[in-house]
Amino acid sequence: MNRTLVLCKPDAVERAMVGEILNRFERKGLKIVALRMLVIDEALASQHYEEHVGKGFYPELVEFIGRSPAVAFVLEGPTEETYAMVRLMMGATNPGVADPGTIRGDFATLMGENMVHGSDSAESAAREIALFFPEL
Repeated sequence: MNRTLVLCKPDAVERAMVGEILNRFERKGLKIVALRMLVIDEALASQHYEEHVGKGFYPELVEFIGRSPAVAFVLEGPTEETYAMVRLMMGATNPGVADPGTIRGDFATLMGENMVHGSDSAESAAREIALFFPEL
């Protein structure tokens, strides 16, 4: 299974960029196998961002991810490094240094509101997919 989780964060939904983001992944040849819009509550956010609990930016992170709807989706690709391909397309976490042609390089302006989240490893992808799509 070569799947990974992507979140279009609240800023992407608020700016009506979800279609553009999905289109980029589909044009790359990745398949959307699950998709849902939801408001990420504090309980889900704390599970999703468990590695950041206790860090100074954690409260702002949880507040931001739950401020309005997000779109969660699972992408399937042809290689075990599908997650890496997706993260490359997303660009650097800091939009100020993200390459042009990446989602963050083209659309994001703030470090804390950088449009998308993508799993950072195959293990993280499995854990995050189970959180957002337990039926898969």
